Amino acid sequence: MAPTEPPLHVVLVCFPGQGHINPFLRLANLLSSHGLRVTFVINLSTARQMKSLSPSSPSAGAAAVHFDFFEDGQDEESIKRVPLDHLLTLLEHAGRKALPQMVQNYAEAGNPVSCFVSNPFIPWVSDVASSLDIPCAVLWIQSCASFTTYYHFHNKLAPFPTAQDPERDVVLPGMPLLKHDEVPSFLHPTTPYPFLATSILQQFAHLGNVFCVLMETFEELEPEVIRHVSTFCKVKPVGPLWLSARASAGPGDLIQADNDCVGWLDGQLPGSVVYISMGSIVAMTAEQRAEMAHGLLGSGMPFLWVARPTMDEGDDPDLGLPEGLEERGKVVRWAPQEEVLGHVAVACFVTHCGWNSTLEAIGAGKPVVAFPQWGDQVTDAKFLEEVFRVGVRMGRGDTWTKLVRREEVERCLREVTVGPRAEEMKENAARWKREAEAAVKPGGSSERNVREFVEEVKKRSVRRKTKTATL
Repeated sequence: MAPTEPPLHVVLVCFPGQGHINPFLRLANLLSSHGLRVTFVINLSTARQMKSLSPSSPSAGAAAVHFDFFEDGQDEESIKRVPLDHLLTLLEHAGRKALPQMVQNYAEAGNPVSCFVSNPFIPWVSDVASSLDIPCAVLWIQSCASFTTYYHFHNKLAPFPTAQDPERDVVLPGMPLLKHDEVPSFLHPTTPYPFLATSILQQFAHLGNVFCVLMETFEELEPEVIRHVSTFCKVKPVGPLWLSARASAGPGDLIQADNDCVGWLDGQLPGSVVYISMGSIVAMTAEQRAEMAHGLLGSGMPFLWVARPTMDEGDDPDLGLPEGLEERGKVVRWAPQEEVLGHVAVACFVTHCGWNSTLEAIGAGKPVVAFPQWGDQVTDAKFLEEVFRVGVRMGRGDTWTKLVRREEVERCLREVTVGPRAEEMKENAARWKREAEAAVKPGGSSERNVREFVEEVKKRSVRRKTKTATL
């Protein structure tokens, strides 16, 4: 009897951030459901956090996804204190040494690597893959609109804001006009995080090393810009990954969720609750928290608020919120967001507009109050308000440093829930939910793109074997 060929082996290498881990784990589960052997790789100190906050060790996860870790010289606590620019350097130094050894180990175990998948904060993975003659793809976890913006900036294909002209608007093919404070803020001359722009833009310098860009979006959501990007780059929209029935995130939470959130929502009236979350990185200042709290009180609506102290405030549980606030709602440090957004009691979502949260709101059919802070969030906020037409903006990000006062908070909450355009926003949100669900169902645009990606990996694996056999 002829020996059975091992399944194709795809290795996903993930940046250690909550907003990266979730879509990568979902993609890992999705590819595994198509019969591939999938290994999820991350640095060891972050893996320990995943293990400590999950019901079981990720290396023994229930899904058919394998986990592997590379040593980064940190522990669970010290890794949290490493400045982001230093973390990027640390990961590259450790990962460039570790990945080739991992590939050798897999081959010796009878599971040679067929394909790598990396992400924009770790572009060096494509260098390693190229040096090992292994195909590499990228999972882009922001919008296609952000992708084309970075691409045009990197290749100097359009004028962008400069130190001499900081308020220049940007015109790009397939896109609405972006005002200077709607361009991803890392590209703005005043950004305090230029190293993040450098890291992300390196991915565009490495595009020649990748055969495909998987995108956490769907064709119906961004049709014009996806069509334009497809003229210069092979893109496959595969989202929303969280909606795929076969793509649960798995053991990825780095922050312990308050499991009573859904039970509390069960006791609220349908369409009555404001849900507020600024994601896993952004935390409001004490002054902004106070204004948000008073705006919530003024709206008269019950609320579920994910509120955490800033890094400077430490882990002090006292957030300085007004007395009596929690009698009107529930304040937690973290929430199971997909379940929360899917709950019938939630009326709207006050969000920082990270792309994961944006897609989760769209997939759940919830109107939004957009409160962007930095990076691509300001671009996402524009699209939520002006293109997808499912919400209102409450701020304009870190190039617009004004405090959002309680009166503005209250006004935005009322506008999105009971204002003259509230019903239109709800109808638009419901329509996008239907479109998102259709995209991931069998025969949908994203589901077809996943199948095409799997077939492409198979073809490339056959070509590599044929090439090796003829040498």
